[in-house]
Amino acid sequence: MAKFMYYLLLAIPVSLFFKYAHNEVGMFFSACLAIVPLAGIMGEATESLSCYVGEKAGGLLNATFGNATELLITVFALKAGLFDVVKASIAGSILGNILLVLGLAIFIGGIKNGEQRFDRVHISNQTSLMFLAIIALIIPAVFFNSERQSHVLEEYSIVVSAILLVIYLAGLLFSMRRQTGVCEAGEPAMNKRKALIALALSTVFIALESELLVAGIESVTDVLGWSTFFIGIIIIPIIGNAAEHSTAVLMAWKNRMDLALEIAVGSSTQIALLVTPVLVFISLILSRPMNLIFNFYEIVTLSLAVLIAQFTSLDGESNWLEGGLLLAAYAMIAIAFFFV
Repeated sequence: MAKFMYYLLLAIPVSLFFKYAHNEVGMFFSACLAIVPLAGIMGEATESLSCYVGEKAGGLLNATFGNATELLITVFALKAGLFDVVKASIAGSILGNILLVLGLAIFIGGIKNGEQRFDRVHISNQTSLMFLAIIALIIPAVFFNSERQSHVLEEYSIVVSAILLVIYLAGLLFSMRRQTGVCEAGEPAMNKRKALIALALSTVFIALESELLVAGIESVTDVLGWSTFFIGIIIIPIIGNAAEHSTAVLMAWKNRMDLALEIAVGSSTQIALLVTPVLVFISLILSRPMNLIFNFYEIVTLSLAVLIAQFTSLDGESNWLEGGLLLAAYAMIAIAFFFV
């Protein structure tokens, strides 16, 4: 993580000041800033620990904490009953990773290194898993869209969530067999003790800032006129993935496209197949059952995003123009969601 991002940790006491000053708009934006470096610290700690526990355990560790920031934010949104924000955040994280992060990585990497190559088989497997997740989201919107079927929809969501988890674990096992050692790139950024402490502290503070962020959403919508839908699908995913985004772009700049694409596409797969079903089960524990019905806008844009990612990975090569097309697609979608 870039050193300048550590200065953003000053936003933690600022957010607490705004909380006790009852300035919820200031609290929202300072919490957003605070989460960016905290997510980066959590990512570095997770990667460092992966080097010490071995390849398979390291893969599971990365899978568990890879999207912990988004998970914590959406859990607090679930607790507050903001289901639209939760679903929009899920859709926005997938869109952001596939179009914004992947597009920026391919664009920057292409400008620096020209045409770049990657393992198209692995990326194709990831996008195929994404297609399966999109199918799981389309079916309830088509078959269970009436009030009479609400009780069936809840049962369906539970069953499908279990299936998605099984598929994710199968995909994780398959990908780990193809990967090389997790620490071949060099020494870990932290020793084991420091990484454990950093992981624990970053998790605690992300949970704190996530609660402040969610508590400020209503005030932001009232003062700025932003919809909760726009906050969920654009703002929260960008904040939660900022550190991960910079890592993907840096890897592409260094001509390590396999790792850059793994970060971008793999993170989307985790959101769709791991975070989404986990949120369904957590909602049951919180006695606020969440179903898997996503709205028309989310389903269409997700389907198109996965489709364009599949086309991009077909030949195992990338260039700056393909990255620019992905960025253009994200910009058009983001503008449309702003006005919806």
